[in-house]
Amino acid sequence: MPPHDPRDELRDPSRRRFVQGLAAGGAVAGLGVWSRYAAAQPLPMRVPVLTGTHFDLSVGQTLMNFTGRVRPAVTVNGLLPGPTLRWREGTTVTLRVANTLPAHALHGEMTAIHWHGILLPANMDGVPGLSFDGIRRGESYLYRFDVRQSGTYWYHSHAGFQEQAGLYGAIVIDPAEPESFAYDRDHVVLLSDWTDLSPTALFARLKAMPDYDNLHRRTVGDFLQDVRKDGWSATLADRGMWGRMRMTPTDLSDVNAHTYTYLMNGVTALGNWTGLFKSGERVRLRLINGSSMTHFDVRIPGLKMTVVAADGQPVHPVTVDELRIATAEVFDVIVQPSGQDAYTIFAQDLGRTGYVSGTLAVREGLRAPIPAIDPRLILTMDDMSMGDMSMGDMAMGGMSGMSGMHAGHEASTSQENTPASTHAMDAMPGMAHGDAATGMHGDMIEHPPSEARSTLVDMQAMAPTPRLDDPGIGLRNNGRAVLSYAMLHNTYADPDGRDPGRTVTLHLTGHMERFAWSFDGVKFADAAPLRFNYGERLRIVLVNDTMMTHPIHLHGMWSDLEDEQGRYLVRKHTIDMPPGTQRSYRVRADALGHWAYHCHLLYHMEAGMMRTVEVAA
Repeated sequence: MPPHDPRDELRDPSRRRFVQGLAAGGAVAGLGVWSRYAAAQPLPMRVPVLTGTHFDLSVGQTLMNFTGRVRPAVTVNGLLPGPTLRWREGTTVTLRVANTLPAHALHGEMTAIHWHGILLPANMDGVPGLSFDGIRRGESYLYRFDVRQSGTYWYHSHAGFQEQAGLYGAIVIDPAEPESFAYDRDHVVLLSDWTDLSPTALFARLKAMPDYDNLHRRTVGDFLQDVRKDGWSATLADRGMWGRMRMTPTDLSDVNAHTYTYLMNGVTALGNWTGLFKSGERVRLRLINGSSMTHFDVRIPGLKMTVVAADGQPVHPVTVDELRIATAEVFDVIVQPSGQDAYTIFAQDLGRTGYVSGTLAVREGLRAPIPAIDPRLILTMDDMSMGDMSMGDMAMGGMSGMSGMHAGHEASTSQENTPASTHAMDAMPGMAHGDAATGMHGDMIEHPPSEARSTLVDMQAMAPTPRLDDPGIGLRNNGRAVLSYAMLHNTYADPDGRDPGRTVTLHLTGHMERFAWSFDGVKFADAAPLRFNYGERLRIVLVNDTMMTHPIHLHGMWSDLEDEQGRYLVRKHTIDMPPGTQRSYRVRADALGHWAYHCHLLYHMEAGMMRTVEVAA
């Protein structure tokens, strides 16, 4: 058979699937597995759980069939997702990870596992090039560290695109002391996204055609509908602003269900993963977003969800109908099903292009009705923190600037060395580089000079605010009670107690047409490390200058989110940053070494939105 050429997938990237989720998800056995007629053997509906203190994990390549097409996945012990690892707080765990990938494996021959949200020494963190050299084919690496926390976490590869190819799994850490809430049984619900494209080919497509999956562009019919609702003037002004910016308000996610098949515990919606219950039981669902690029909105029609933990840390219970879970986030919820035999766990993507569902049931084989996907979403200027500009302001100070945005995009595609400040950055109404914008406390925000010099930045937020009480686009006023960050409060006070001694401000920046992502307009390859002093308490302020939502993850240390008044709110390992927001959190630099700090959208990280944090005495 000829060698695989990723360019073949670029020539025909969609290969429209005749059935979404033909198989429940499984490894392919037997000869002739590359035949178009190869059958899939479903994996067990129950992901195996490994317990104890010593674990042997083998990273290899396994053929999978989720869509009718057999593709190679990167698996742990032959499983996708990998086995759930169950530890106990206060113990020491040893994990021997062996690399059994074949020569010339599609997803690379080197591997690594990162233990997401786990506090450990830097050389156990699993990031090749930062904390260790990676695990070469035919070799193994011994991870060994004390378990200093409890709750729900997960693990995934930090080597190339192997996370997208299937290398991820759940971690459950039982507490040393009883928890503040009770439950009768628990289920892991690990959400992920699968693509038949090789991740390398998908990344190449994003660089060449970043709007490939944005099929729901606004039409003439949409224009006429908006005219009837908002009037001619407002509609023309809105279309003019978006047109001059050369951006589209329907571009909510770079990759969606036009490319992805969504999985729940490694099973498609048709596979119907099922978690059992007895009527009246309190069931703990450990919701983990192990996807590469997808925010999910999760609800269980007919059941309330009581959130009891966020990113592994206990919170005062809050009861909701729905929650948004960003890539890499974790929420533990308790439900109490009764009165019917089955309930649907429904997780739709942020872009409203697809979903995955599973079932809570009293026995296998049952289903409940699956709700329709919500209407597609459209970004507004409010979503981008540009809604405070009146039309008069736009007319007097901004429309010429908007014309500059248009010119900036045209110029930037052909003049690689033209500074963004000359074109796109001057485009924001009344907001040239070096000018200030009103921040979350009424302060004036200075955009860093590196943004002005960068050709990798196409816009800035004018008046970013935390919006912690905002559940997010598509979830506002939808008739359901929806979780927001403002509703999350840990059951304990600020674990450090000190006021931050200094503040580090970083802007999340990007250029949509180039699929370039960065901090402060500087991509990872060109950025110096962020230096933290061992033991210090500092504040990080993030400002999202892009149209996209970015979940930001700091390795090795907690991120203690603050409210609008700078008071301690909730401890997390991943902070989601919607467009046009400014959010701050405190960090105790209590972990020596070099640590990754990045957007957890895999292809954004790969495209440059990453920094090294160096903690030194």
